[in-house]
Amino acid sequence: MLYKMLSICLFISVCSIANAQDSFNIKGSVLDANTLKPIEGANITGTNLFAISTSTGEFFIKNIKRQTSSITVSHIGYASEIVTITTNKDIKVLLKESSTVLNEVAVTGKSNIKKAKETPMVTHTVTKEFLDKNRENSLMQTLSKIPGVSTINIGSGQSKPVIRGLGFNRVAVVQNGIKHEAQQWGNDHGLEIDQQGIENIQIIKGPASLLFGSDAIAGVVHIQPNKVPLQKSFKGEVNILGESNNDLLGISAGIRARKEKWFYRTRLTYRDYADYKVPTTKINYENYVFELHNNNLRNTAGREANASVSIGYVDNTIKTETLFSNVNAKNGFFANAHGLEVRTSKIDYDSSNRDIDLPYHNVNHFKISNNTTVNTGNHILHFDLGFQNNKREEHSEPIPHGYMPKPPNTKERVFTKNTYSLNARDAFNINNKHNVVLGVNLEHQNNTIGGWGFLIPEYSRFTAGVFGYNQYKINKNWHILAGARYDYGVLKTSAYNDWFRSTVKNEDNTTSQVYLQRAKNKTLDFKNISASFGVSHIKNNTTYKVNLGKSFRMSLANELASDGVNYHMYRFEKGNLDLKPEVAYQLDLDINHTKKQFSLGISPFLNLFENYIYLNPTSNYFETLQIYEYTQSKVFRIGGEFSASTSVIKNLELAASAEYVYSRQTSGLKKDFTLPFSPPLSGLFSASYKIKDFSVFKTPAISADYRITAAQEEIVPPEQTTDGYNVLHMSFTSKLNIFKNNAPVDVRLKLNNVFNTKYYNHTSFYRLIDVPEAGRNISVSLTIPFK
Repeated sequence: MLYKMLSICLFISVCSIANAQDSFNIKGSVLDANTLKPIEGANITGTNLFAISTSTGEFFIKNIKRQTSSITVSHIGYASEIVTITTNKDIKVLLKESSTVLNEVAVTGKSNIKKAKETPMVTHTVTKEFLDKNRENSLMQTLSKIPGVSTINIGSGQSKPVIRGLGFNRVAVVQNGIKHEAQQWGNDHGLEIDQQGIENIQIIKGPASLLFGSDAIAGVVHIQPNKVPLQKSFKGEVNILGESNNDLLGISAGIRARKEKWFYRTRLTYRDYADYKVPTTKINYENYVFELHNNNLRNTAGREANASVSIGYVDNTIKTETLFSNVNAKNGFFANAHGLEVRTSKIDYDSSNRDIDLPYHNVNHFKISNNTTVNTGNHILHFDLGFQNNKREEHSEPIPHGYMPKPPNTKERVFTKNTYSLNARDAFNINNKHNVVLGVNLEHQNNTIGGWGFLIPEYSRFTAGVFGYNQYKINKNWHILAGARYDYGVLKTSAYNDWFRSTVKNEDNTTSQVYLQRAKNKTLDFKNISASFGVSHIKNNTTYKVNLGKSFRMSLANELASDGVNYHMYRFEKGNLDLKPEVAYQLDLDINHTKKQFSLGISPFLNLFENYIYLNPTSNYFETLQIYEYTQSKVFRIGGEFSASTSVIKNLELAASAEYVYSRQTSGLKKDFTLPFSPPLSGLFSASYKIKDFSVFKTPAISADYRITAAQEEIVPPEQTTDGYNVLHMSFTSKLNIFKNNAPVDVRLKLNNVFNTKYYNHTSFYRLIDVPEAGRNISVSLTIPFK
């Protein structure tokens, strides 16, 4: 698969040519001088001529005046080449990497691969090519092919990130420098991010509080800003997707353009899908058997409409871009996942597989962010500002519970969260050995509640952190990164009383009707120090990394002050105001050996939690519902990932990976048990074969992924064990040269769960109620570029 590169063209001088009476054509290709791989987007300029190299590195210019001439070939990250041309001669231009201007601001001569090797933290770079090739229904399902990364799936359209067995608020999702803030504490709350248009993601495995503060205790999914468009360019694409399992229809269109210094980009995405199908006709939950009509998991349909637009400016000293985005989704919940009261419902859930009945949720996430980089010569200043508004409504049938009368409407819970963010950092070099970064992060959240169902109180949260680190270059093969961070946070919860009276027993054995208080006005403050120290050693084709980190996570409002029924889990959840912030220590090792036709990597880790927070089931009940209380314990975790790939056989690429996490609580009420949602041992075997071009199909390839997952018998009661499974996915990809003067169309045909295997993903939300994963699915997607 050819590497694609999008970057900024350099303003270059050209040589004039004299007029002539006839003309000729120029044909050539632009290649990387080191790898001999084609370079896409290189600028070929001369007097009265201009061209851009294609994805195969080729360019073609017609009707050039017949005489000796010269052209200049340039691309960001490479030294420009001036080439003398003569008539009827094919040209091969080899560009060499050199120090240049990154996004026309940051001076650097290092490639991303080189910088990743020099950084001691365990990271994984996800390219646009990977995202396009492996795209699934949600961003995290797309990323789940990466060793150590898994998901908590909520139906077919939503998922939550899990890194090395830890998820929820222990994994920070960062987009364009701003932490994505929604209601990620909930089991059934997905990630409100449009995966279309994303070009590059960095996965950080292990503690990253040094850079991102609280909530990065297990790792980070860092969605990085897209490259600035080329000068005097206009490009766009239309993505069309169809799937058979849930009758999904989706379309996404994006454009990006730039004049000299001003640029913009925009994207619109719409998806509509029906109930998805599972390879079973009945589900047994709490000794109740639910029949499924045509294998449809009823009321799991949904729709999503997203829009984004950004405008930016770039020159040699400043780059700034402001982004406006909105993600809106409405998704149904499998009715029987919302408590057993639906047995008496009058809703005909099988009347249509596309309607969205109760219970459902509607979420809208609006975001404004600005990223500005200023190059003063000795210092590079970065500023990230953001505002986010997340509104989530959960609707269910208005049915009385206990002392609560029949609610007046369907709005069970409403959460409205506003988040204001400011990040600033200064990067500078003391000398050619020390690369120092100093920074500050500020964030303020305000979360209000509504609806007739109470689970967590209204709260506000303010956090501030200052950090600094130094990446020291001992020599070209040895690098050290050391840094520390101090964080301070304040959490204020608001009092809440039920909107209905409950009967309580007085000390004199009489009874009273009172509005029960569920939450109190409370102010809690937190402070902590994070630190990281790591060493990277590059020896020929092998990179060795060792990193030791200390991270923390502030306790959340639901962990501290929840006091209500979570009908999605059919239990009563109670917080604990005495909880302390989580503190974790982790040792990471990483060894990666890479050659042209072979690579091998292993990444073990050791993790210790001083006070891991979890929801523990008790023997007490509230109105027939079991009470779960938040508590803490010490936790020991060990595990890692293994990966290998080879292309020793022409046109055939083979890859294998495995991941494993062992967890054990070493204190507390669940001592000697593991942690909930712990992923089992899993391996993935992949093969890809490139076929010869035929007809309009260019660079076609077929691939297969075979995942083998062991049974998970290490559980925390009342969690149930999960059997092991094997599942096969296949795909066909190709480029279609069907439009003249345009880049080829990318076509992808995927067949997931080829044998319609019935299996259970241990980290799936619906696995808790005996719902298997989706059955066989055929998906067809087209990416049509235009300019």
